[in-house]
Amino acid sequence: MAKDQHSAVDPQVLRLTQELDALRQELGAMGRRLAEAERLADHDVLTPLLNRRAFVREVQRAIALTRRHATPASVLYFDLDDFKGVNDGLGHAAGDAVLIAVAERLQAHVREADVVGRIGGDEFAVLLLHADLEAAQAKGAALARAVSDQPVAAAGGARISITWGARQIGAVDSAEQALSEADAAMYLRKPAKPSA
Repeated sequence: MAKDQHSAVDPQVLRLTQELDALRQELGAMGRRLAEAERLADHDVLTPLLNRRAFVREVQRAIALTRRHATPASVLYFDLDDFKGVNDGLGHAAGDAVLIAVAERLQAHVREADVVGRIGGDEFAVLLLHADLEAAQAKGAALARAVSDQPVAAAGGARISITWGARQIGAVDSAEQALSEADAAMYLRKPAKPSA
C-alpha cells in the first residue's frame, strides 16, 4: 500500500504541470505572432519587398557604414511610366500583377547584399552597397531593361516602362534626403507626357 501511495501522482502537481505546458504553448504561439507582426511591419503588403519604413532604415544604416568605412553606396529610385493606364485599361488585378512582376524582377537582378523596397504605389528603390554613382547608373540601366524586356503575362501581356534615377550616398544627411535626390534624378529622365 505504501508503494502505491508513492507511485500515485499528486493531483496538484499534475494540475500545475498541465498549466505549465499550456503556458509554454501559449508563449510559443505569442512568439510566432510577434515574429509575424515584425515581418509584416517591415514588408510590403503586396510584394516580397521591404516597405518604405524598413528601406529607409536600411539606407540610414548604409549612410553610417559609408561614413565609418569610406566605402561607396548608392540609391536607385524607380517609377513606373503610365501605371495609371494599366490600372484604368486592364483593371487593378492587372496593376497588382505588374507591381509584383516589377518587384520580382528587381529582386532577381541585384546582389544578395543589396536591398530592394517598394517606396510607394508604383515607386521602388534599390540600395546598392559598395557602388559609386557610375556603378549605380550602370545598374539602374540594367535593372530598367530587366523590368521592361518581358511583358507581364498575368497582366494580359502588358509591357512595363520604368524610369530611374541614382544618387550616391555618404555626404547626405539622411535616408530621406538620399531618396529625395534619387527621385529628383529620376524625374530628370522621365519621358515627357504627350500634350492633350
